[in-house]
Amino acid sequence: MLTKRQNLLETIKGGKPDRFVNQYEAFQCAPEVPMFNMLYFDPYTMSNPIPMPGTPDVVNSWGVTISWPANVPGMFPVHDEAHKVVKDIAEWQKYVKAPNLDFPQAEWDKYKPMAEGVDRNEVYATYVVAPGVFEQLHYLMGMDDCLLAFYEEPDALKELIEFIANWEVEYAKLIVKNYKPNALFHHDDWGSYKSSFISPEMFKEFIVPAYKKIYGFWKDNGVELIIHHSDSYAANLVPSMIDVGIDIWQGCSTTNNVPDLVKKYGEKISFMGDIDSGVVDKEDWTPELVEKEVRRACETNGKLYFIPNTTQGGPMSTFPGLYEAVTEAIDKMSKEMFKPVL
Repeated sequence: MLTKRQNLLETIKGGKPDRFVNQYEAFQCAPEVPMFNMLYFDPYTMSNPIPMPGTPDVVNSWGVTISWPANVPGMFPVHDEAHKVVKDIAEWQKYVKAPNLDFPQAEWDKYKPMAEGVDRNEVYATYVVAPGVFEQLHYLMGMDDCLLAFYEEPDALKELIEFIANWEVEYAKLIVKNYKPNALFHHDDWGSYKSSFISPEMFKEFIVPAYKKIYGFWKDNGVELIIHHSDSYAANLVPSMIDVGIDIWQGCSTTNNVPDLVKKYGEKISFMGDIDSGVVDKEDWTPELVEKEVRRACETNGKLYFIPNTTQGGPMSTFPGLYEAVTEAIDKMSKEMFKPVL
């Protein structure tokens, strides 16, 4: 039987996996942490609070107020006029201050045991970075102002994108130095359920250069796999995903026609998702519904270049027991579709 890491590689390299990669099983660092079983803790993240579902709003290190109401899939920034950080994109330097990364070495050392304790023969020591470049833009100014800025203030927006990307690289340098992850799980939602937020041409002009810099650094410094989360439609951005070095797109919703993407791009990038959280992760979910959606995803996408997974951006679910039920259903499909040849 292949290890989880070996089975993942066989899947995304077009080899001979012996079962489906089951959701996030191959990416691990901190199994005792319910929300993220991947590395997420360091002096910066510990000084950059995020709310838990149903807890009071928090202000993060960028000055953004973040809210996570109970029974919703994720957190989101508060963007009324009183809370918006960037009031005018043309004067973004006036409002945006890079978070501090200058922590004593002893603070970085506190979290090394989490990385050192990972069995890297069995799984990938995976670091989580969120939010990404596009999300950071709309976190700072709101979605409406962000999208308008692509048209009205492109030069100022490019300056801010470069500022964010450069800060991310400085952060990555410290992560690589201290924890030496061999996989990166990076959040940045690039679309709604039905379309990308910006056109492929605009994406290439504004966003691709930043990710070539960011993902290029990680790949040049020991990270073997880039897993990018965007639980959205982004089929029209897949060529750019390949261009910036993404190995696995996690969160691809059914609206992308994932089986078609697997056939068209499978040898260049793999797809993790196609089980819409909005369909299965609800208060009245049933095992029958879960098994139906898992079966459809596994049978239509096949055994290679595809990892069945809910579109949620982490090993968790909004409603109790759902994530585990999907895991169980995927195990059943592995037993059915990977029967040994007699």
